[in-house]
Amino acid sequence: MYLERAKKLAHKTNIERFVAVARSKNASPTWSDVRAALLHFDRAGLLGLVQDLHTASKDNQAFLHARLGLGHDQLQPFKASISNWICPDVMKNQPISISKAKKAIADYKKAIGRPDGMAELSIFYCEEAFGFLESCSMEDESYFVALIRMYERSLKFVLSLPPAERATYLERLDKLRSRGRHVGWGGQDELNSLWYAASLDEHQSE
Repeated sequence: MYLERAKKLAHKTNIERFVAVARSKNASPTWSDVRAALLHFDRAGLLGLVQDLHTASKDNQAFLHARLGLGHDQLQPFKASISNWICPDVMKNQPISISKAKKAIADYKKAIGRPDGMAELSIFYCEEAFGFLESCSMEDESYFVALIRMYERSLKFVLSLPPAERATYLERLDKLRSRGRHVGWGGQDELNSLWYAASLDEHQSE
């Protein structure tokens, strides 16, 4: 009787292992899979892995430096990426990528996401986008819509800061409003609408 139960248990265990292996081969690995694999690493192995990740790409370096608080300007790599994708050199046929420019901000948010850093990067995105539109007079509605949405996000980030830290950011956002008249698509009206909806004139006097 006990032998029969043991055989059934072993059979069940073998089936479960087979299913687990089949799932691991057919499905994309998840964080749970990665976490389980990392449990087998010792300190030296983990340091080696992080070193390899650090050298694998500039994006990884920017992420790790921001997360660990390294360097005198942790925002610079993210700003460089934003500028590269949202304000490219058209004379060199460099491509525009709204998604990759926005990804730089998302990467910073995942790395550390300081409120002041989020405000700085989102406003920088808008400033770079305005500079690009003013220099080449590009007629691309999706580019313009993304700019307006980023301006709106900038307002929210700035208003999430303590009142004493908002002044410089609000001044830059205010200047962007006047630049809206140069880009078409009713840009100035859109920015003014967002500005007044957020009662920013009142916040400036705080």
